[in-house]
Amino acid sequence: MSGTERRNPVRPLQSPYLLTAATDRLGVGITISGDASTAVIELTAHGPWLPHLGDQITAHLRLCVAGPSTAIIIDLQHLDDPYAVSMPFWLAAWRQARLEPSPVHLTFCLPATTALSRRLRNFQGPQPRVCADVPEARIAIAERISRADRLQVRLTPQPASVRAARGLVTQACHAWQLPQLLPDSALIMSEFAANAVEHARTDFIATVRRSGTGLHVAVRDGAARFPQPSRPPLSHPQPSSPLERGRGLRLVHAVADAWGAMPTRGGKVVWATVNHFPAQVLTDR
Repeated sequence: MSGTERRNPVRPLQSPYLLTAATDRLGVGITISGDASTAVIELTAHGPWLPHLGDQITAHLRLCVAGPSTAIIIDLQHLDDPYAVSMPFWLAAWRQARLEPSPVHLTFCLPATTALSRRLRNFQGPQPRVCADVPEARIAIAERISRADRLQVRLTPQPASVRAARGLVTQACHAWQLPQLLPDSALIMSEFAANAVEHARTDFIATVRRSGTGLHVAVRDGAARFPQPSRPPLSHPQPSSPLERGRGLRLVHAVADAWGAMPTRGGKVVWATVNHFPAQVLTDR
C-alpha cells in the first residue's frame, strides 16, 4: 500500500493483534476505535499528509484486515491534504482490502468540498463509498451487516456472567451447526469473560459472530488496559474442559487461529477467531 511496504519485505503478522493510537510529537498520526464485536473499525487520520503517516496507516490496516472486521471507516476529515496527493494511496488501500480472502469494505469520510473528496467521488471506474461524516458512514455500514449471523448479550461483572457468556457460544454453535468449534470457542469466551469480571470489573458485552465456517468471539468491557499473555504461549495444549480456567491468555493464544484487542469508546474489545479445518489438520494441531 505504501512506498515503504513496496521497498521492504512485509513480515507475516502474528497474534496478538493489538491496535493502538499512533501519534508523533507534531500531532501527525491515527486513532483507532472498534465496536463491541469488532465487525466495524473506525480509523481517523490527522495532520498533514506525509510518507510516514502513510506507513503508519498501512501497518494499522494490515492489523485491521487480519482481524474479524468486515468494514473499516476511514475518517479523513482532519487530514491536511489540500491537493489530494494521497489519492493513489487510498485507492490502493481500498482495492487491496477488497482482494483479501475475507474482503473488508473501506468507507471514507470527507467533506464534499475538499479536493480529495471530489477526486474520490469522481474517479472513473469502481470507486469507494465516500460519506460526509462518520455518523453517515455508520448508518450506511449498518444496513449492510447482517444481524442474523451475530448473537450478543450484555452482562454484569459477576461470576455467573462467565457461564452466561459461555452459554452464548453454545447457543451459537448449535444454531449455526458448528459443534466442532464449541470446545475452543467456549474456552476462549470463558477466559475473556472472566478477565472482564476479575480485572475490568465493569459491565461487558459478549458477542459471537459467524463468518463462513468460522466463529469470532469478542468481549467489550469498560477498562482501557490491554491484556497481555503472562508466559510464552503453549505450542501443544492438552485437551481440557471449557470449564477449566487458570492458564489465561496463553491458552487463548494456543487454541485461537488469531486474537487481539483494540480500543473502543470508553474501553476496549478483546476478540478471537476460531475456524473449521479438515479433520487431518485438527489432529496435527
